[in-house]
Amino acid sequence: MTSISKSVVAVILGGGAGSRLYPLTASRSKPAVPIAGKYRLVDIPISNCINSHINRMFVLTQFNSASLNKHIKNTYHFSAFSTGFVDILAAEQTPDNPGWFQGTADAVRQSLRHISNLEFEYILILSGDQLYQMDFSDMLNNHIKNEADISIATIPVDERDAPEFGILKSNEAGMITSFIEKPKKEILPDWVSDTGTEMQQNGKHYLASMGIYIFSKQVLYQLLNEVHPTATDFGKEIIPNSIVSFKVASYQYEGYWTDIGNIHSFFEANLSLTDDIPPFNLFDNTKTVYSRARMLPPAKISGTTLEKTIIAEGSIINASRLEQSVVGIRSRIGHGTTVVNSYIMGNDFYETIEEMEVNKKKGLPMIGIGERCYIKDAIIDKNCRIGNDVRINGGKHLANTDHSLYAIKDGIIVVKKMAVLPDGFVI
Repeated sequence: MTSISKSVVAVILGGGAGSRLYPLTASRSKPAVPIAGKYRLVDIPISNCINSHINRMFVLTQFNSASLNKHIKNTYHFSAFSTGFVDILAAEQTPDNPGWFQGTADAVRQSLRHISNLEFEYILILSGDQLYQMDFSDMLNNHIKNEADISIATIPVDERDAPEFGILKSNEAGMITSFIEKPKKEILPDWVSDTGTEMQQNGKHYLASMGIYIFSKQVLYQLLNEVHPTATDFGKEIIPNSIVSFKVASYQYEGYWTDIGNIHSFFEANLSLTDDIPPFNLFDNTKTVYSRARMLPPAKISGTTLEKTIIAEGSIINASRLEQSVVGIRSRIGHGTTVVNSYIMGNDFYETIEEMEVNKKKGLPMIGIGERCYIKDAIIDKNCRIGNDVRINGGKHLANTDHSLYAIKDGIIVVKKMAVLPDGFVI
């Protein structure tokens, strides 16, 4: 057992209501949203921890947490000879705190009574809705080498993205000297940092907080319980107020990282996996993405032209063409159907032949996508029933809307979970 696994505990924040990812978060929390056809978002930070030899993790949940709890319970089992675990800490009412989590810092504060039963020196705080591959042991070594109280993972960003983040400046020793949350465009020139030659050539002159923190144990307890006992948020309150009185280090990360904040970023992150050399590499032996092991048959494909498409196991594909798309587990796509630039999440179960016959008599389409359909610029959520000759044609020409069967955001059509689209339906 490596020393890092004994010295670090990870806390993964389940996030709030996730309203910007609606309708994908209508019945599930943000970390439970399916990604890349077979994983869930929460698998990313958990896998990064396991690959960094950190195997004691708490996932803090609050909203729509049933499917997330089920996924974690069914997925992460460590050996009986290991001290590793992934535990859910749900927001709970207690005699001294009857309220829900009020923010990131409040969630960690309320959970300390459970976490403090363990022996550890450092606490790693992660978000449950980011896509990246990072070795946290490098960040921890940097924290220890600099004798820091707090370390913040930072990433160089350009002028367009900077107003979306907490932006900071650091000195030559890598210590953070100033921090501002979501700065206005006009004051950005005051926040330029030396991000290195390569980053500057790409126009990335600003250091943004990734929302990934390491705290030395005593410092975290001191900040949450004594210095800022009513602060609710790390990014807005705890971090900016700690820079003066604590040693706060910047750990600059230069790999791929994206915050899955809204439908557009979620859609782009999934479709980028179909690139020849994707920015997020699922095909790396040293950076395995772990998830629930399903006993599914291989995908079966017949008569389909495939172009830059990922197809998950258990799928039955008879479509005429799939192009730049991600097709999730147990997907069924009928003859003559074309899917372009879309994410099909797949299904949680197979229908039997008998069930198909019964549903057909009721006029209910089979689970999956029927024949002669055209689907472009769309996300099809789990367990949808899409009939024959359905046209779903997304694009910038469409206004944002919320319909009982689908929502449109930034030109992307999101067909809602378990929606039934009859034959000939057009969006």
